Amino acid sequence: MLSFVEGTRAGRPYADLSQVLGPGAVEAIRRHLPGWVVSGDEDLGRALLAIGARPLRHAHAYSRDLRAEPAPAEWAETGYGVVSCDAVPPAEVLPAWLAAYPPGHPDHTPGDDVNGLRRHLEPLLRGEILGPLLPCGGLLLKDGRVVAGVVVGTAPGEPPFSGPWVLDAFRDPRPEFAGLGAVMLRRALALATLHGQPALGLAVTDGNPARRLYERLGFRHTLTSMTVIVPD
Repeated sequence: MLSFVEGTRAGRPYADLSQVLGPGAVEAIRRHLPGWVVSGDEDLGRALLAIGARPLRHAHAYSRDLRAEPAPAEWAETGYGVVSCDAVPPAEVLPAWLAAYPPGHPDHTPGDDVNGLRRHLEPLLRGEILGPLLPCGGLLLKDGRVVAGVVVGTAPGEPPFSGPWVLDAFRDPRPEFAGLGAVMLRRALALATLHGQPALGLAVTDGNPARRLYERLGFRHTLTSMTVIVPD
């Protein structure tokens, strides 16, 4: 009745890429997956919301096929100092990361700085979200501090829905840093191309204006999904 890729998310068991294979899937999820995080298409997500599931994310997946559309090699040169994601203590990345997702942003997560650091940023930069990080990601430094970053891992499976994946892309929103997010994404695409990666994917939360940037950089929409927490 349902197929999915099992993992963990938000400290809960996770049924990712859920596909309904026959009737009774919603009832089976409620009965057999209480408390799980479930990601699937919009129809499944809305059906689960109707039985009391809690919404977690409504997102659009994108992918750029780097074999059919390789990124220009010159995009790898940013003109700024860029270091690997593990070269800077997470606490020094935190200010720009928090500033990128203020209240009102579709990806804002309520909570204090310590919770944001321990629950989200540290595991992300340690490569604990989808395994070891790929070197096409990095942190951009200006005047000795982090102002933008792209974190890239590998989701189990094949592109366009899995494979090399942008786990986070952020920048300090102050006007003097405008455009640096795009600089880092172009770098990630160029390095992924040079390293022989087949594609680079990402997901953007519904309502996030960054979606337009991704489309300008050659990412193509592949899927719209809803992620919910099944009632206990």
